Amino acid sequence: MSNPHIFRYFKTSPEIIRLAVMMYVRYPLSLRNVEDLLHERGIDITHETVRYWWNRFGMIFAAEIRRSRVQAMRNFQYRQWHLDEVFVKINGVKHYLWRAVDHEGEVLESFVTKRRDKKAALKFLRKSLRRHGLVETIVTDRLASYGAALKALGAIEKREVGRWLNNRAENSHQPFRRRERAMLRFRRMRSLQKFAALHGSIHNHFNQERALTSRTIFKERRTAALTAWRQICAA
Repeated sequence: MSNPHIFRYFKTSPEIIRLAVMMYVRYPLSLRNVEDLLHERGIDITHETVRYWWNRFGMIFAAEIRRSRVQAMRNFQYRQWHLDEVFVKINGVKHYLWRAVDHEGEVLESFVTKRRDKKAALKFLRKSLRRHGLVETIVTDRLASYGAALKALGAIEKREVGRWLNNRAENSHQPFRRRERAMLRFRRMRSLQKFAALHGSIHNHFNQERALTSRTIFKERRTAALTAWRQICAA
């Protein structure tokens, strides 16, 4: 992949940086947990180094992953999105994390707002449509903001509402919730937005749906995903 010079002024090898970022973002580990696990492998770094690495390189890695996956998803003949929002507290103040998921559980977009009104829903939908293209069906819950935003976009006929139709989006929050608890929540809206986008991209990359495939196919896909991760921003 492109841009191998981002590691130019770092003494640590790119392989160790990728490993630390993957461990911190993908698994429900704290910064000190990652520090201890790397120490067992003979890698002596501090937890603040891990924090710096995921802030410095995380979004670069996520952009590389997203660039290839967005282009592939645009070629799908049948496109169905599931939209949902979940509240996240930042310093005791309730914020809302909007999430768009496709029919296979791929996290398409994550967006943080202070409210969940028509203006917030409209901004979220426009951002998702601009990046991922048009969609045939949009499944939502009964929140009125979705209907108002879709009506403003002229796509109200694409909306579907049902009691269990949106379970795909509801379940997509679970990996992020586990990660949020390990991080002891967030302190800034900007940090939440950044980590939610990063976590979604890396989760998509390594999510192999092991319950739906045989052990042999799962191992092949897992190896391919790990190989592709090691080639991110490689020379």
